[in-house]
Amino acid sequence: MLSGNGLKLVIQAAYFVLIARGLRPTDYGAFVAVVAIASIVSPFVGMGTSNLIVRNVARDRDSFSRSWGNGLLVTLTTGAIALVLVVSGTFLLPAHVHWIVLLLVAAADLIFGRITDYCGFAFSAVDRFGATAQLNVWSSLTRLIGLGVLIFLVRRPTIEYWAATYLVATFATSAVALVWGLKVLDRPSLKLRAIWPEVQEGFFFSVGQSAQSIYNDIDKTMLAKLGDLAATGIYGAAYRIIDVSLVPLRSILSAANPGFFRAGHQGGIRETCVYMRRLLPKAIGFAVLVMIGLLIFAPVVPHVLGAEYARAVGALRWLAVLPLLKTIHSFCADALTGAGHQRLRTSIQIAVAVFNILINLWLIPAYSWLGAAWSSIASDAALVCLLAIAIAILARKRQPVQAIMEEAIL
Repeated sequence: MLSGNGLKLVIQAAYFVLIARGLRPTDYGAFVAVVAIASIVSPFVGMGTSNLIVRNVARDRDSFSRSWGNGLLVTLTTGAIALVLVVSGTFLLPAHVHWIVLLLVAAADLIFGRITDYCGFAFSAVDRFGATAQLNVWSSLTRLIGLGVLIFLVRRPTIEYWAATYLVATFATSAVALVWGLKVLDRPSLKLRAIWPEVQEGFFFSVGQSAQSIYNDIDKTMLAKLGDLAATGIYGAAYRIIDVSLVPLRSILSAANPGFFRAGHQGGIRETCVYMRRLLPKAIGFAVLVMIGLLIFAPVVPHVLGAEYARAVGALRWLAVLPLLKTIHSFCADALTGAGHQRLRTSIQIAVAVFNILINLWLIPAYSWLGAAWSSIASDAALVCLLAIAIAILARKRQPVQAIMEEAIL
């Protein structure tokens, strides 16, 4: 996973430089805002079946065929519904961003992108992490190739051109992923009676992931609406660099995901904490190195992306602490999920998402991208504290206190 995501990191870096140089900060800001809207709804596509296939197979290998088939059906159905809902939300965008951009990006992310993601989870469920890593690489590579061709044909492409290219590239990857999965994995089967119970259970995974998308991405949409697109482009560029720096962390979490479920099945929260403590110290050490690197090399950004992104240096330095905070709360959150406390995790994430929206309403109009950066730091720090408190309480008591925590948070 690390080697595959390392290659993806290089590809994404080239892709990011091309799109930042190919689009003006205002156009890039508009694209970031559109992607942020889709990312909030995206977790509801599949209704958590991507997480459930990993959990189910980690506990019972024979459940793969049924989980694989049911998950594909739910992903396609909910993806179409989500597309309709998102396209109806054009009022969230600045007036001069055409609705067709939202349609193209939403179709890419909510249908074809989610199919690729689900196929990756299916490969991971049977410990074929190499295939998952290859899908991640192809996903970025097709977009890089598409963007390169677009810039070759149109020297200064508009956001509409890029949205269309984004859709075509995402579709190509999803087609390869689906054909590959159907060819080499067990034949998918349908057990319709099992869909509704799993959708009910997976709903909490979806809500939690959507809440995570809100406190990660809603600030970009709010910045575009309450501030201006140039500031959104500056802030979005800095946040994109943070996302890229977290690729190795996501590799570890992806590989560790089945282990968290197995540990939780064997010994609950205490066993998942033992499993987490084996992995967390090295991950924190890596995050600290990333933070130092971001602080030192932030002035390089305008030389790579262009002079228009000079203000991204300050934004990146403010956001440099996020890799450390995200590393800690990602492991804590997976420890809760592996032990069967997904509802508690979701409740905490909802609380942080609401907190993020409220302080953005205050900070963004007053301080523009700087206010968005402060709200991101405050939200991630709050998430670390709440998850740590929840784990400490659960680990010290034998009886579940999930209901008490949920009541206190909500």
